[in-house]
Amino acid sequence: MKYFTSVCAAAVVIATLALPSPGSSILVEPAQAQAASSAQEKPQIFKAGVDIVSLNVTVVDGQNRYITDVTEGEFSVFEDGLKQELTYFNRTSLPIALSLLIDTSASMESRLPIAQEAAIGFARRLRPQDIAQIVDFDSRVEIAQGFTNGVHELEKAIRSTTAGGSTSLHNALYISLKELAKIKAKSAEDVRRRAIVVLSDGEDTSSLVSYEEVMDLAKRSETAIYTIGLQPKDAAQTKGFREAEFILRQFAQETGGRAYFPEKIEDLKDVYGQIADELSSQYSMGYASRNPRRDGGWRRIVVQVARPNITARTKRGYYAAAY
Repeated sequence: MKYFTSVCAAAVVIATLALPSPGSSILVEPAQAQAASSAQEKPQIFKAGVDIVSLNVTVVDGQNRYITDVTEGEFSVFEDGLKQELTYFNRTSLPIALSLLIDTSASMESRLPIAQEAAIGFARRLRPQDIAQIVDFDSRVEIAQGFTNGVHELEKAIRSTTAGGSTSLHNALYISLKELAKIKAKSAEDVRRRAIVVLSDGEDTSSLVSYEEVMDLAKRSETAIYTIGLQPKDAAQTKGFREAEFILRQFAQETGGRAYFPEKIEDLKDVYGQIADELSSQYSMGYASRNPRRDGGWRRIVVQVARPNITARTKRGYYAAAY
């Protein structure tokens, strides 16, 4: 499936893809929520028909090592400064729906083979219950492989990418967020965390979708964005890369992901490995907001852990439902 960066094509993409659901909450029915919680956790109490704010939380120590033994009672979740009561808590890593985005603009030509091998190594670490799609982008955005759990298909799609053209990062993120939103859970067993892992080596030069539009969509989604910004080889590109670095950091921080900026292409393998480790070390939890208003407003979220030198990271907030 190819998306061409012309005014006509952008209008078609924006008009035909479904609008994001209001807010950042999900509706959890009792049977679904119980099935989603770990058998090792204490029994949970759920309220049918209540909007549950869903969080994927990463916990690290001072050396950025992932901490996976935190109990429910050690977490505190605050919404706009008001402490919330957790409705469900799960230490078992849920399946993932992942979009793997690869910058194939002309500036990547000499580094693409190493980038491909690093991405393939990442795809090989996906579990059988995970699904992923491959998206490559330059002047246009192409879904090289739709969602699958077949490692062979993912590897073939990654190897098929070629470099050329300019960079349409915003278009690629926008389309990937829309594609991930189509992944609907039909049962508790189908509930998946959503993530985007995007590799780029420069600023956006050809997107027709603005940064603000993509950020708004990202903040309304249930998707963590992990960004990898490759340092430019040419010193003349430094200013443009600084702008790209800011944007990549913002996407990661707002959605609960993480931004990486390796200086050498050879470091990519380790970066992808760190992302894979994080995705397999997260906690899933949720709460019914104590704020009864359904005004569509932005609500800030903070998660704390009652241990010294421990930091919890999740998305910065969500938009409440509007009725």
